[in-house]
Amino acid sequence: MKSIKYIYSSLFFLAAGLMTARAQDKKTDEKGVVKEEIEVVRPYKPILAEAVKLRRSPNLDDIKTYKAKLNYSILDRKLELNSDIQKLQAQALAEEKASILVNNYVKGAFGSLATLLGEAYFNTGKDEGLQLGGYFKHFSQEGKLNKQNSSNQQLSIFGRSILDQNTVSGRINFERNGTYFYGIDDDRPTLNPNPEKQALTTIELEGELVKNFTEDEDAFSYALKANGYIWNDKFSAKENYLSLNGYVNKRINSLNLGLAASTEFGNSKDALTSVGNNLLRLNPYIRLQVKGAKITAGINFVQEFGAVSSSRIFPAVTADFTLIPDYLQVFGEVKGDVNRNSLKGFTDENPWLNSNAVIKNTVEKLSFSAGVKGTGGPGFGYKARIYVKQFDDMPLFINNYTDFNKFDVIYDFGKTKLTGLEGEISVQVSDALKWTGKLNLDDWKPASETYSWFKPGLKVSSNLVYTYNKKLSFNAGVVIQDDVKAKVNIANPVPPSQYVIPNPSIESIVTVKGFVDLGLGADYRINKKFSVFAKANNILNTNYSRYLYYQVNGFNIFGGLTYSF
Repeated sequence: MKSIKYIYSSLFFLAAGLMTARAQDKKTDEKGVVKEEIEVVRPYKPILAEAVKLRRSPNLDDIKTYKAKLNYSILDRKLELNSDIQKLQAQALAEEKASILVNNYVKGAFGSLATLLGEAYFNTGKDEGLQLGGYFKHFSQEGKLNKQNSSNQQLSIFGRSILDQNTVSGRINFERNGTYFYGIDDDRPTLNPNPEKQALTTIELEGELVKNFTEDEDAFSYALKANGYIWNDKFSAKENYLSLNGYVNKRINSLNLGLAASTEFGNSKDALTSVGNNLLRLNPYIRLQVKGAKITAGINFVQEFGAVSSSRIFPAVTADFTLIPDYLQVFGEVKGDVNRNSLKGFTDENPWLNSNAVIKNTVEKLSFSAGVKGTGGPGFGYKARIYVKQFDDMPLFINNYTDFNKFDVIYDFGKTKLTGLEGEISVQVSDALKWTGKLNLDDWKPASETYSWFKPGLKVSSNLVYTYNKKLSFNAGVVIQDDVKAKVNIANPVPPSQYVIPNPSIESIVTVKGFVDLGLGADYRINKKFSVFAKANNILNTNYSRYLYYQVNGFNIFGGLTYSF
């Protein structure tokens, strides 16, 4: 084995030596330059040339930075820690289609006693910020007595605009009341064969500016109102009147400091008389209004000037306390004032006024009232109060000695006292049935006169509305009044302008009986535009009188058609 290895090793070195010897052989050219190729065999070792190398680490000399543009907002939100159960929010209902409002209507009717009715009302629409409208009415009847005719016309144009800070409103009214002096004495029926005609006409203008309400506890509010009219009758009586009213009020938390002021200018003229009757009122007050109570304390300063000049100061105190919210409130008032009398005021109460009526003011020296009001549950409301009033120079009507069917104005010289009770009830059983009622019980204590003439002690009024269905509805009303006393002179008394103390020896007292006046009405809606109605008055057909010798119309009925658009 070892010999074989020896043989191979010897052959290997022999071969290598031969090759080396061959390689040492030199070859030359003709010039003797060695020219031969030498092949050298050795292990391969590559050598790389210099080259550009890429840096793998960043260049620290590059200081340029990138700034991103950011848009952000800060939420100012209070952190609420509320562990209570959250209230469930009701899902909003889909909006209902706006209803089409009916702003205008015309009405016409006729019936017994030559009754004629015409009425119309117009309005711009449902925009509460701007309202413009007009109203017209004519009503006339002819009674069974000689010239027992009456007619009334009314025309009114009005407007209102609600601005950012104030509300402005105004109206123009025209009214004419036509009648006859048809009074008849049943014991002497021939005394008034040809009754005179009377027509009372009034043109009135009114404007008002009011500061809109604000929730500010320290708000400053104000209002200004102007009213004036021109009045005249068919004879020589005329009257002009202008009043300016305003108030300012400063609210300081629960306190209100304010001043109300008014002035009235009036002049009444007739064939033989001319009276200037003017008033100035100043009413400073302070009002405390807290939860459950409202108390106002102030004074009422009244200055008369014109035909009479005098100054008076009266208390002006009101209080309202809530004992049971929505169910029971107690209220009271103590006040005094000067009540301005006028020809228009007298004829509004009694249209058969005689010429040359005496005009003087009535002093309400002291008035006290107290009562309760509230609700007794859904659909039930009530109010009751008692009052005690004292008057100087209370105006009363008496029949004229010469013209028995005309009325003079006399004044009860001294202090007249009135004690009364007033009650009101409203009951709504359902949407279909509603009833309201009012009661007045008055006890008059005259100063110099035997009675307070034509002043009733009991007055009751009531109204019932019943809706049978969407088309048919009924209404009923009743007025009740007890007996009143009237004075008739059996001898010629002193003229009303000189009258002070009565003379019982020439007086005859007549009782004017009380009455019950019942009325019924019905309305039937044909469609959205047309409806028919009927009304019956004095169903009991009683020939009662509110003033001596003047019977009202007996039973009468009329009906007609209404068109709404």
